[in-house]
Amino acid sequence: MAHPLTILGIESSCDDTGAALVRHAQGEAPQILANVVAGQTDLHAAFGGVVPEIAARAHAEKLDLVVEEALNRAGLSLADVDAIAVTAGPGLIGGVLSGVMLAKGVSVATGKPLIGVNHLAGHALTPRLTGQVEFPYLMLLVSGGHCQFLRVDGADSFTRLGGTIDDAPGEAFDKCAKLLGLPQPGGPAVEAAARSGDPARFAFPRPLLDRPGCDLSFSGLKTALMRARDALVAEKGGLTRADRADLCAGFQAAIADVLAEKSRRALAASPGVRAFAVAGGVAANTLLRARLERVAGAVPFVAPPLSLCTDNAAMIAWAGLERFRAGHRDDLSLSARPRWPLDTAAAPLIGSGKRGAKA
Repeated sequence: MAHPLTILGIESSCDDTGAALVRHAQGEAPQILANVVAGQTDLHAAFGGVVPEIAARAHAEKLDLVVEEALNRAGLSLADVDAIAVTAGPGLIGGVLSGVMLAKGVSVATGKPLIGVNHLAGHALTPRLTGQVEFPYLMLLVSGGHCQFLRVDGADSFTRLGGTIDDAPGEAFDKCAKLLGLPQPGGPAVEAAARSGDPARFAFPRPLLDRPGCDLSFSGLKTALMRARDALVAEKGGLTRADRADLCAGFQAAIADVLAEKSRRALAASPGVRAFAVAGGVAANTLLRARLERVAGAVPFVAPPLSLCTDNAAMIAWAGLERFRAGHRDDLSLSARPRWPLDTAAAPLIGSGKRGAKA
């Protein structure tokens, strides 16, 4: 049997500082030996969103601590690690740079190989970590900063079938929460409020469903929500709890309808895929998961555990392990990249959200 590989993963692309250790021997299921995430929600709560400068400073303060904690949880030392994988983009450049510099330092100090990982590849390859899904498969990557359909044919082989031309769904949920006075992050807050709401009360649009293809748009939906809110405030002088619940339910239903229909089209354009997978923070939404599973039909539907939907270093360690096994190595010239498309042959997606340019 081949020697099992143990990879240290480091993640710092947005507002979660992560370190993880993943081990894999060919022919066996991967093992997550430790997965540590230090969130920053409290640091950004007063600002209604992630402040890049605050995030970068927090990453610099916490990165060595989460690496140490991950090693302690796994009962390992750096001598037991075969390579160091680190998110090298895309993301908020200050945070990405913090992680890359730490990884370079550890690599130089230990002599261990360095592997730069695309953050989006980490999400896109998560089904192989959690479910041993075989290539090729269709991936819906749906998060706070990104939304795209990818045909995944290999650890470094991605074909984009479509994506958002403006706001990503996670960003739209954040803006919805902000418009309605709900806490951040917006996705969980909107989902919780929507549980008691009537999704049919407001006639929200389903953007781009009248056009062919798999591209998405959510900025018009956000504008429709704002207008509905303003009309209620003008009529009543404010919003009741029921109003907020109905607005959230209608907004969430519109996003689910769009993603479900676009997923159907992406599946039709992806003959021969072995599974339909979803990953990214918005994949934690239970309504969306249920809708996507129905759309998958006879194609196996794969969704990671909720703890691996949001940003984490286990997915970076796994993506690094796949690249390492394929012979990839980086050196000290590895750079932090705010933009890094997975499908380099595809035309750039139009638009840029508050969390960075689409990739």
